[in-house]
Amino acid sequence: MRQFHPSKQNMSTAMNFGAKSFKPRPPDKGSFPLDHFGECKAFKETFMTCLQDSRFDSSKCRLQSKAYLECRMEHQLMTKEPLEKLGFKDLADPSPSKASKDCQQH
Repeated sequence: MRQFHPSKQNMSTAMNFGAKSFKPRPPDKGSFPLDHFGECKAFKETFMTCLQDSRFDSSKCRLQSKAYLECRMEHQLMTKEPLEKLGFKDLADPSPSKASKDCQQH
């Protein structure tokens, strides 16, 4: 049976690797950190209720979707992006409370 004997080169590589500092980076596009503190829970629930009420026709819940994404950006749960890049160029900037009222009408 052959035994593994680490060489000096392997040991020095392992030691160098441990000395490197970890640099955090934002998640890849489409990857969302979890909202552990529930900062955007109300927006998410409003959006999900709207989807259920509209038989999952997301086009009827765009204001709620926009409000939810804005909340996530404000709380650094996703990278800030211009709303135009997220598909909301045609929407004015209604308040989140208006989005909530619109969902209740569906």
